[in-house]
Amino acid sequence: MKLGVNIDHVATLREARYRGMGGGEPDPIVAARICETAGAHGITAHLREDRRHIQDCDILKLREAVETRLNLEMANAPEIVEIALKVKPEIVCIVPERRQEVTTEGGLDAAGNLESLTQTATRMKAAGIEVSLFIAPESAQVEAAAKIGSQFIELHTGAYAEHFADARKREHELERLVEAARLAHKLGLQVNAGHGLNYQNLPALHQVPHLVELNIGHSIVSRAVFTGLSTAVKEMLALLKGYKG
Repeated sequence: MKLGVNIDHVATLREARYRGMGGGEPDPIVAARICETAGAHGITAHLREDRRHIQDCDILKLREAVETRLNLEMANAPEIVEIALKVKPEIVCIVPERRQEVTTEGGLDAAGNLESLTQTATRMKAAGIEVSLFIAPESAQVEAAAKIGSQFIELHTGAYAEHFADARKREHELERLVEAARLAHKLGLQVNAGHGLNYQNLPALHQVPHLVELNIGHSIVSRAVFTGLSTAVKEMLALLKGYKG
């Protein structure tokens, strides 16, 4: 199982002081290099429509700097689609996006947006960009992702993380993830997962089969405040070891 590190919240910290100034610290590009040196298998960044953290110039610089795999999280919005086609990350992960939310709150409604998502997926694949859809662990959404033609899904682990302290609810959410991963694998989709994962709840996720990569950001950046970013990445990588798939 691979680790993709989301560096959005490095940019969040920068924007708190330097918003609109075209620079400042901490630099998410430097963060990406540190994560890769520490062993991360990829770098994830979300260019939001409101540009609340990652900026256009960050994405351009990341494309030049990232040596592993650049995963661009994005809304299925015309402006962002065109940027993705220009930048050409290795993979895009299409996510829902609402201006008022603090972070992505739910999975993409792939089943309700088959036509528009198929059009975007077709354009991305024609440009040599792999496509992932960030969806809830629900059979209808997994089946829709296969119809759309995405190569990957990313299972939304938010409900699992939210209910982790409650054993009964945790097991229920784990079972949802297990079943969704099995169905996706059966349909020929590769399976990633992310949202709300941290150093406490990650080990139990080893029960979910067929996982290729976990995308984790906030927890790693938070821990880096106390340990340094390199150490935080290495500690998370250690928790991935032993996964049987």
